[in-house]
Amino acid sequence: MANISSLSLQNPSQPKFTGDSSIMASAIDLYSACDDAIPTIDYSLLFSNDPHQRSLALEYLGQACHHYGFFNLVNHGIPDKLLDNFFHGISEFFDPMMLDERRALYSKKDAMDRIRWVLRSSSGENREYLKVISHPNYHFPPNPSCFSEVLGEYHKEMRKIVVGLARAVSINLGFEEDYIEKAFNLKSGFDVSAMILYPPNHISKGEMGLPEHTDPGFIVTLVQNVDGGLQILSHHGKWINVQIPPHAILIQLGDHLEILTNGKYKSHIHRVVVAKNEVERISVATLHGPSLEKSVRPAPEFVDETHPQAYLGMTYKQCLEANGDDEIESQSSLHLIKLPNIN
Repeated sequence: MANISSLSLQNPSQPKFTGDSSIMASAIDLYSACDDAIPTIDYSLLFSNDPHQRSLALEYLGQACHHYGFFNLVNHGIPDKLLDNFFHGISEFFDPMMLDERRALYSKKDAMDRIRWVLRSSSGENREYLKVISHPNYHFPPNPSCFSEVLGEYHKEMRKIVVGLARAVSINLGFEEDYIEKAFNLKSGFDVSAMILYPPNHISKGEMGLPEHTDPGFIVTLVQNVDGGLQILSHHGKWINVQIPPHAILIQLGDHLEILTNGKYKSHIHRVVVAKNEVERISVATLHGPSLEKSVRPAPEFVDETHPQAYLGMTYKQCLEANGDDEIESQSSLHLIKLPNIN
């Protein structure tokens, strides 16, 4: 039971912040953040053969989703060696001597690109990244050698975890375990993976690696090879420094789980600061979304007189393109989907 007790919920009875998070964020000193503990969920216990252990693990998962909207996932089953090989392959891909080759091969050429490379260095964003479509079809660079194979293996393993979490969250919401799978058509879900290289401060042109934002989709999975930099805005309007244990996965709830539950579970504003980076840091964030043609709106079970419908319904493809971006950019359009005068 020691693993279950690693979930530490901080003052869940406190009133939740329900105002405009972006206003609250701008009112806070730009980079200040606290070191509050982040919930840790033992994935293996969610499927334990011991009914009592499983019940407790599911209960803690529900509390983490409701009171936080993000948590570290341990004992998830992805081998440490695979994660290490994954980061090694990404590091090789970002070889500084191959910068011109990356620019020539993978800079945006068409809206239907399924592999895209971007380098940004400004006062507001400092990162080099490669975005790929990782589901329902895999699109990975052929070089360096074995890179595509390792990427494919990683994403196949991660998809198993995402489906498992969808089933566990469905149970916590009071439904059959395939509820979210059906609501999002996850079997054909559209996943975008961003492999990101954040620089040390002496290379960047500013202290912000990535400005504040939320992400579309069901959940976001994130792994990184060096800890630090990521900050999440809590329910209470407080920035939290995210500490991810070695080989753990950070799980963040996405915009479309918020939409489906009519705001019961919320996605969270987060950002990346590179001001104190001493070494290059690799971070891999994968947005696990509904299928492109799946229309997502608040489910009837979450709408009543006390909780009127708070979000418009539209297909996932429409959501991804609502800001004028194409699908692979996968920018949040939650501010366009949320109905006015709804907290």
